[in-house]
Amino acid sequence: MLLNLRKIHGARAHETVTRQYEPAAFEGADESYAVIAPVDLAFELDKDAERFRLAGRVRTTLELPCSRCLEPFALPVDAAFDLRYLPHSQNTGEGEVEIEDEDLATAYYDDETIDLGQLMREQFYLALPMKPLCSDACRGLCPVCGANLNRTTCACDRTWQDPRLAGLRAIAKKDDDA
Repeated sequence: MLLNLRKIHGARAHETVTRQYEPAAFEGADESYAVIAPVDLAFELDKDAERFRLAGRVRTTLELPCSRCLEPFALPVDAAFDLRYLPHSQNTGEGEVEIEDEDLATAYYDDETIDLGQLMREQFYLALPMKPLCSDACRGLCPVCGANLNRTTCACDRTWQDPRLAGLRAIAKKDDDA
């Protein structure tokens, strides 16, 4: 999944790139999601000397576990990106500097290649919700028996009492009995 920059000729060039990758190309990575549909990658590439700008979209469907019920669910991804790529030799690491907005959209390439797999994985992570839910109405798991409350009901007593307050409850009970 590498983009060979040597094939882009001229000091200033413009190309349209479209590629499709099968989900198997993303297997084996220890990710919190699984790619379950073909990944469509389309972008405009602009070259200015050694600088490259990639602006486009990545589309696919990811499968990830619900954070409440732990059941897997499908999440469609349609992520737009606009990134600048500079040669790694320009990454000087000047010590502490304030990060500007354009720095967040800057990446570096080595050996005249851009790793499109890294670009796509980054977009997948950016598309993931903070708390993935299979639905807004997901009821989650019973904290006592672990039953999936979306599929079944249980008779567990789910009222929680703080064990640190047991002494105070005992005193209150003595006062009520007296």
